[in-house]
Amino acid sequence: MKRVAAVDIGTNSIRLLVAEVDGASPRDTKVVPLDRRMRITRLGQGVDRTRALAAEAIERTTAVLREYRAALTEHGVTQLRATATSAARDATNRDDFFTAARDALGVTPELLSGEEEAALSFLGATADLDAPAPYLVVDIGGGSTEFVLGTDAPVGLVSLDMGCVRVSEQFLHSDPPAPEELSNAIAVVRDLVAEVPRAIPGVLDAATLVGLAGTITTVAAIEQGLPEYDPEKIHHFHLTRAAAEDVFRTLATESAAQRAHNPGLEPGRVDVIVGGAAVLVGILRVLEFDEVLVSEADILDGLVRSQAADGGVG
Repeated sequence: MKRVAAVDIGTNSIRLLVAEVDGASPRDTKVVPLDRRMRITRLGQGVDRTRALAAEAIERTTAVLREYRAALTEHGVTQLRATATSAARDATNRDDFFTAARDALGVTPELLSGEEEAALSFLGATADLDAPAPYLVVDIGGGSTEFVLGTDAPVGLVSLDMGCVRVSEQFLHSDPPAPEELSNAIAVVRDLVAEVPRAIPGVLDAATLVGLAGTITTVAAIEQGLPEYDPEKIHHFHLTRAAAEDVFRTLATESAAQRAHNPGLEPGRVDVIVGGAAVLVGILRVLEFDEVLVSEADILDGLVRSQAADGGVG
């Protein structure tokens, strides 16, 4: 078995997966996770407004990359894929960040398009999934949300410029958010999601909606009242639309100080979870799904699987 790793540098968080893989193709690969980490660094702080990555955000992120590089050495990783997504795509100074990231991690991150991000998320979420197909995989990130439809492979995908950080920074300025701010956020999300059935024919006929990333796993943790994050209780949890709506209403009417006391809500997500929950409930409302199957397997797992038959160092 090969020991490989993946680093996902997102708008809100930066994550690491170290795993042993054995297989001739990405979907048929056996994956044994060894180390999975997540740190909230908010790389996309203010990028929607300034179109540039803040110096302090770059420093927070590269500090975590240095930590991850030490973990790669500790685990004896022989192959690595590191990727950057929405915040880096939108930033005018992304080359400055890539230089700092290369110095910290040892490799230059790949800048993924929204479509590449969606395809890798689909691979990670569905390779071992035992649920009715076709699947609609939704990945709510900090700056963008990806939708991808398929069974064994994507047959349609689209990336939309909405996410927990972007929606929060654009619309939710009061504490707690004012009713008109929430209405504006939901209206924009609704209009964006309404484009999905036109971009991906057949999306409304998907048998299973699969939800990925921190917003959805956090809402699932809050719904279950988990005092500590428990991946086994999150993975493949059935989050109903009614439950998601209830969590959204609760979070949206609380101040940040009150919100922070919700079991299952990490401190780094307190100020952006309402924006993320607005995206989630908007998706469920517009596409009329009664529930979402929450998945811990996501783009990291897709990145690891993509290296199964690759002999080079990514």
